[in-house]
Amino acid sequence: MSFLNKLLEGKELEWSTLGDEKYVIIENSGRKPVKASLRVPGDTPYYGANNIQDYVDGFTHEGTYVLVAEDGSASLENYSVQWAMGKFWANNHVHVLRGRTKLENRFLFHYLRIVNYIPFLSGGGRAKLTKGRLMEIPIPIPAPAVQEEIVRILDSFTELATELATELATELVARNKQYNFYRELLFNFHGRDIPHLPLGHEDVGEFQRGKRFVKTDIISAGVPCIHYGEIYTHYGVWANETKSFVSRDLVEKKNLRIAEKRDVVIVAAGETIEDIGQGTAWLGDQGVVIHDACFSYRSKLNPKYVAYFTRTRQFHDQIRQHIRTGKISAINSKGLGKAVIPIPSPKEQESIVSILDKFDMLTNSISEGLPKEIELRQKQYEYYSEMLLTFPEENLEA
Repeated sequence: MSFLNKLLEGKELEWSTLGDEKYVIIENSGRKPVKASLRVPGDTPYYGANNIQDYVDGFTHEGTYVLVAEDGSASLENYSVQWAMGKFWANNHVHVLRGRTKLENRFLFHYLRIVNYIPFLSGGGRAKLTKGRLMEIPIPIPAPAVQEEIVRILDSFTELATELATELATELVARNKQYNFYRELLFNFHGRDIPHLPLGHEDVGEFQRGKRFVKTDIISAGVPCIHYGEIYTHYGVWANETKSFVSRDLVEKKNLRIAEKRDVVIVAAGETIEDIGQGTAWLGDQGVVIHDACFSYRSKLNPKYVAYFTRTRQFHDQIRQHIRTGKISAINSKGLGKAVIPIPSPKEQESIVSILDKFDMLTNSISEGLPKEIELRQKQYEYYSEMLLTFPEENLEA
């Protein structure tokens, strides 16, 4: 016997619909859409189809409600169902519901999250759940004690997922602060007799700018390439393989520039000046094509040492004055080359890299683990939701 059947044993189970006013109240009449430019800022959450869109003055509803997207749900398979408490503002893209008498609000919320809404939707590109079709959706009404137990179990999974996400996010912030602190500390050689030379000094290294290719040139296999935007979104301190490729014909036709193993690929353009100058050490055996908003930097220095240096405040404070600001800000090789880098012995460079690699690995493991852990908890919630909310349908009228 399943857990749900044990819960239901000896207890009544009734089926009704969301249109049955004995169990459900639909309070759509108070909804009011307001253009963003006309909203008065305040503390009240302003709900749209998928989430809180803004915080405004005033409210349309007060209490505990379940909000079901009328149209504009981000996913039709995982249809948008939200929980709202206290004073809130609902626009016309959500249906506003609450349970009454024998239907507990929180139970209604959990059940509506597993409903397949697709058969009830109309329209094409922007599928719509009309109030009429909403009212046709079947809803089980188990005994109050059964509802309470199901809510208790499912809420515990929700709370666990929230607590875990908060703990991991807090840990990530702490590790990032620690990582940043030690990175700045390790590149501070104040009081030591260590050479400090500009990156562009002839005895240190040289820059070579990439050549232009566009996103439509990118293919699934071919010559490895790095588009400048990927430095921000995909690559870390080092890389030995790419997510993108271009054709050999394009490389030859446009005479595209290639960064070789141990070069550092430095991004030279971006929407914010804080991002500009970030470097990734290329450690792949095959050369990599680089975009014209990047430079390859070749030197005898440890490439990861240089890449870590490009992430320090010391480096960014030096190049900031050489960045041309605008919608897309940029810096040239001359500006990058003026940044002075401390040059300890190769052995000490390697030691610094080893320490920072450990911080980088720890921070990334938490960063990567956070979404995976949240996804795992969500799958657990979905599993138990299906198990606890799939009621026998012998009393459900066709």
